[in-house]
Amino acid sequence: MSMFGGGFGGPGSGPGGAPMGGVGGAGPKGQSGSGIPFSGIPAELMAGVERLEANEPTHPVPRETFTQRPRGERPLSMFSMAFAHRSVFVWAVLLVVLETLLLQAGPYLVQVGIDHGMVPGDRKVLLLAASGFVVSVIAGWLATSARIRQTGRLAADATRNLRIRVFGHLQRLSMDYYTEEKAGVIMTRMSSDIEALQQLFQEGLAQFAVQGLTMLLVTVVLFSYDVELAAITLLLVVPLLLATSIWFRRASDVGYGRQRDTIAAMFSDLSESLQGARVVTAHNRQDRNVVNHRAFTGRYRDANDFTGHIAAIYGPGTSVIGMAGMAALLFIGGRMVLRNELSLGELTAFVLYLNAFFAPVQQLVQLYTNYQQGRAAVTKLRELLAVQPTVLEHPEPVDLPAVRGEIKFKGVFFGYQESRPVLKNVNLHIAPGETVACVGPTGAGKSTLAKLVTRLHDPDRGQILIDGVDLRLVSLSSLRRQIGVVPQEPFMFVGSLRDNLAFAKPEATDDEIWAAVDAVGLRELVERHELGLDAPLHERGQSVSSGQRQLLALARAFLAQPRIVVLDEATSNLDLRSELRVEQALDRLLEGRSALLIAHRLSTAMRADRIIVVDESGILETGSHTELLAAQGRYADMFATWSAHT
Repeated sequence: MSMFGGGFGGPGSGPGGAPMGGVGGAGPKGQSGSGIPFSGIPAELMAGVERLEANEPTHPVPRETFTQRPRGERPLSMFSMAFAHRSVFVWAVLLVVLETLLLQAGPYLVQVGIDHGMVPGDRKVLLLAASGFVVSVIAGWLATSARIRQTGRLAADATRNLRIRVFGHLQRLSMDYYTEEKAGVIMTRMSSDIEALQQLFQEGLAQFAVQGLTMLLVTVVLFSYDVELAAITLLLVVPLLLATSIWFRRASDVGYGRQRDTIAAMFSDLSESLQGARVVTAHNRQDRNVVNHRAFTGRYRDANDFTGHIAAIYGPGTSVIGMAGMAALLFIGGRMVLRNELSLGELTAFVLYLNAFFAPVQQLVQLYTNYQQGRAAVTKLRELLAVQPTVLEHPEPVDLPAVRGEIKFKGVFFGYQESRPVLKNVNLHIAPGETVACVGPTGAGKSTLAKLVTRLHDPDRGQILIDGVDLRLVSLSSLRRQIGVVPQEPFMFVGSLRDNLAFAKPEATDDEIWAAVDAVGLRELVERHELGLDAPLHERGQSVSSGQRQLLALARAFLAQPRIVVLDEATSNLDLRSELRVEQALDRLLEGRSALLIAHRLSTAMRADRIIVVDESGILETGSHTELLAAQGRYADMFATWSAHT
């Protein structure tokens, strides 16, 4: 069977399965910047491409840099996101104020046109008022256009930096977080929640400010026209508006929080179903999965129905209150005009301004909906950013020098749950250059030993030392740079074979990569594909078999040339022929290096210098294969059972 099994090509591929490249990304040997083959741009399209590139905007490199230890950043809030881009934020605020002032110039000019132009018959004043109205409209349009550009830039910059901050935080979190949290929920934080914030920053907050300032400005203008009339009119409507707004705020807080939770659950179920598509199909589970997903979407729909219901009450309710206020104004103001206590132009301006006071209320209903969605998103993102990694780098870590490979477990206790310890008082010494295999029943803690050596977890009690240095004191990068890991379920990323093999050593040369390929006996399989090392892999390596993924993971470890090797059941998915080939390659890899082998197959364990047997109570036996057989203990029983079945 070909290593690539007809699976290469896939989405984003050109004719014949060759991946399509991007503009301007071609490098040496026809490679794109991402390492994926690129066939070049057709000559007839080059002129258009050059025009596009000439007009392509430049984007500054984000200031955020990754650190293993969380930085003392202020808690996430809308203000902190906006104020991080002070200049753009200040310009946006100034343009919002200017836009609001220009939008409210119209009613005043109408009043001037009526009282000083139409009533006395002064055409010059009427013409000036009309011209001023036109100028204010054009100026308002220009101010709005400039404000939209500024708020769009603010939204793009703020959410870009937020995405990087959240992604960096996710890279920093420890393995226990990913064990407990669902992938779909995490994806919702990075997609739906940040998109809700982007929409809010792009237009929602600016409109919120414009409408709020409009109401404030109109209130001041109304009182400048007539204090009594303004007081009577506003006292009739403001208390009712305030009471309904408070009710809406409390109800929507609950509703939009429920929305964020239900959409996260829906995406989580979707993610799980997609990742388990093969199992779903094999067990004919499609119909039940549809029913199950319908329940998640139903809960999301119910949350939307709830928020829509309260908005349907609040919106029309504020309209009724506004119309009642307008009717009261016409009645009271009309009587004042008849008594010559108020001019016709002033009453007209008063009506227009009062209408401008109520118009934002209708806008604020929708804007507040967007605000609540953004506010709920900020709450969820703040909770995520508040999660602290359980494996923390020391405040002043030391770089681990080139190690000899001595590993010590001293009184180690560990459990994924406090009430259920996995390892109890483990004491183990691995000498430099020694290969130790760990065997035992499932759940005895074999893989946990491997995770502790690579510091994916820290022991609850006790110490783990390499060359006499406690792992808690060294920088994570200097530790993991010297440890090669082949997990039980190797993971391949979307990209070329070259990218995946050089994952732990991006600067590796082609000769080094081919040497690693040869070490695991993959050259023949790689060369079957016309693109060789540039052949693309599909998501999670779906285009290759599980055994071939294991071989690629071994080659990746070979290429990194680590001082310590941790193999977690690295031959469990291989057939006998592949297993023999890998074991021969392991002999070359492990020569002169310390190694911890987690083995289910005793054929792998037998090759080790020493074997330890573990169960729920700890390390039961230790010794070479011959010594343990002579001891007639647990290992001898395991070997007898294994021999009988093989």
